[in-house]
Amino acid sequence: MLLVYSHSISPRLKYIFKQICTRILNLEVKFTTKVESFIAHDSLKLSYTMQPLGSEFHIRSHQILFEQGISDLDISVSSWDETKCFFFNGDKSSMPFDIFAASFYLLSRYEEYLPHVKDEFGRFSAEDSLAYKHGFLHEPVVDIWAFKFRDALKQRFPNFSFTERQYRVRPVIDVPMAYYFIQKGVLRTIGGTFNDIINLKLKRLYQRYMVLMGFKKDPYDTFNWIINKQKKFNSKFRIFFLIGKYSTYDKNISINRKKFVSLIKSVADYVTVGLKASYFALSDFKTLKTEKRSIESVINTDLECSRNSFSRLNLPNTYRDLIELEVREDYTMGYVNHAGFRAGTCTPFLFYDIDYEIQTPLVIYPYHLMDYTLLDYNSLLDKKEALSRLIQKVKAVKGTFIPVFHNYTFSSEERWKGFRELFSDILNSEHEN
Repeated sequence: MLLVYSHSISPRLKYIFKQICTRILNLEVKFTTKVESFIAHDSLKLSYTMQPLGSEFHIRSHQILFEQGISDLDISVSSWDETKCFFFNGDKSSMPFDIFAASFYLLSRYEEYLPHVKDEFGRFSAEDSLAYKHGFLHEPVVDIWAFKFRDALKQRFPNFSFTERQYRVRPVIDVPMAYYFIQKGVLRTIGGTFNDIINLKLKRLYQRYMVLMGFKKDPYDTFNWIINKQKKFNSKFRIFFLIGKYSTYDKNISINRKKFVSLIKSVADYVTVGLKASYFALSDFKTLKTEKRSIESVINTDLECSRNSFSRLNLPNTYRDLIELEVREDYTMGYVNHAGFRAGTCTPFLFYDIDYEIQTPLVIYPYHLMDYTLLDYNSLLDKKEALSRLIQKVKAVKGTFIPVFHNYTFSSEERWKGFRELFSDILNSEHEN
């Protein structure tokens, strides 16, 4: 057990120490404000204050963990060995940076509460993040810092034995459109037909009617392949179905269609089915609640996890809505156009509500790669190399790699050629050294 002495045990301090010590390093942590208890403790211990008590393991504290609300922080990012860090704390500290304060800044998404310009879909852009601007978006810095902290403790307490965690893969599959041609209804089918003719897309017109007449399988119907992959993988995939009403942004099948309901039920026999909340559910609690109830009526169990359409997040309201609806896990934290670590970590973490200064029960599973980002690479070899580099970053800290693919990614469309192999490589990485 690690005993932490501080002049004040704030909610932020308890939150971030438990994330780094318990959830990343598998190390139990307790806190005290009593010097006598700290001195009497004969195992791992550190002081987290502005000044050390004596010659103990000491980390000079930054004020952010003792403040409330948001303030305009002056952040200077510096190099630290092979990585980057901020909140430098001087020579008297056992570590040159306050990794706990820096980790809280990243995990709480502090910067997303600050004024910023949103993109066309109302999202916080990667380019506005501290990680992107200072070149560490591609690194799980919170986990790297945690392991540096563990190494420093090992030097001070060489007889203490730390337990190791294992690298894991938790695949996410989005289903914004279960079928490309079938189950669309007469009006949408006629509209699609005219669109093919007007734009001279004769190959797609031919494919459309071959599928509609039952001579070919719908190109987006890749669910048998997905289920076969699931059968060979230890942990369950998370598959998120969009069931919201048809709109400018969301164009899936109606949840009132029996074939769509049957598909969700059959998939739920093998994987964990989640809700892909529709575009407008982000700003309409009643819509979100309706969609949650609809998918629960299909899978006949409480909804465990959700993802937002277009990976839209509106902090803290998005997560407060999920908490009110008793959804336990969210998989929206990531960037659509950039691979990397939006929250600086490859370890699931609890959402901390800065406005209320409380740790909530909602577990955030940040994703690190969306299939679209791999389209930026021309050859399959380049895609594999980029994917391998990202996986190695996660493996180095024995984290959890979370990729987001789509059902149509596994289709025979030319642009997705080789993506089945890439997905298989990800699954296989869990068993490779």
